[in-house]
Amino acid sequence: MRMWIVFLLCLAGHAMAAPVSHTVCVCVCVCTEEEPIVEEPVTEEPVFEETEVGANPVQVEVGEFDEAIEVVEDVVAENPCLNHHCKKGKVCEVDESNTPMCVCQDPSTCPVAEGEFEHVCGTDNKTYDTSCHFFATKCTLEGTKKGHKLHLDYIGPCKYLEPCMDNELNEFPLRMRDWLKNVLVTLYERDEDNNLLTEKQKLRVKKIYENEKRLQAGDHSLDLLAHDFEKNYNMYIFPVHWQFGQLDQHPVDGYLTHTELAPLRAPLIPMEHCTTRFFEQCDADNDKYIALEEWATCFGIKEQDVDKDLII
Repeated sequence: MRMWIVFLLCLAGHAMAAPVSHTVCVCVCVCTEEEPIVEEPVTEEPVFEETEVGANPVQVEVGEFDEAIEVVEDVVAENPCLNHHCKKGKVCEVDESNTPMCVCQDPSTCPVAEGEFEHVCGTDNKTYDTSCHFFATKCTLEGTKKGHKLHLDYIGPCKYLEPCMDNELNEFPLRMRDWLKNVLVTLYERDEDNNLLTEKQKLRVKKIYENEKRLQAGDHSLDLLAHDFEKNYNMYIFPVHWQFGQLDQHPVDGYLTHTELAPLRAPLIPMEHCTTRFFEQCDADNDKYIALEEWATCFGIKEQDVDKDLII
């Protein structure tokens, strides 16, 4: 038996502007003993589709027929202020030549304080709504005697601080050292998610935490604090360095300013009313900055034990 099976596949294409039908026929023949069966090619009528208003009338979907289409994108000029850093109290603006420059921020443009916890106290004994308001005000006073003396004294509304007596000033480094050591131990105990201390810091605090000779937190006498510092001196080296690194943030330059010392004037700090006087005394060269060496000396750390790697 002879049989002819003919498969015809016709592809119709459309022209881009005035569609004209094209017929492409592909024939595949398998022959047996039957008489051949011949089928006529089938020509499809062109199909005209409606084009939406605003749509591109030229739509090419088959990859090999794609034509390179140039895409023109709007180029937005980069703001010169994006990478221009200004210190606190200043904002970036561009001049007529599009050059970025720092100018004093208008205090009225600062965000409104959400609560009393955002208030800060200046050395002028004035409460400012936020640190933004304080630094913006200080900027406007640049070049004046008042502006030179104005610093951020402490976080929170201004309040009355008792004067620091000489005997209290002598107590300050002893109690502060003990307090710093206990703060680190507490952070170590609570740092389950590694958010409070780095791995390197945790290893250093772990040695203090596991030392059986460590003096536990408590209201100790000055004699006991002095004795413990002499006997367990090495336990206090890292806490003193760590606190310096925590304060040296704006900017990180190895020196502490009056403003960077503000967090130590919080109510949680022992003998907070002696903080200002103590650190004025630490500034040995009277340059208004406290270097790491000056800081360490104030807390009784020996010169050979001062190590900048410990504040990282």
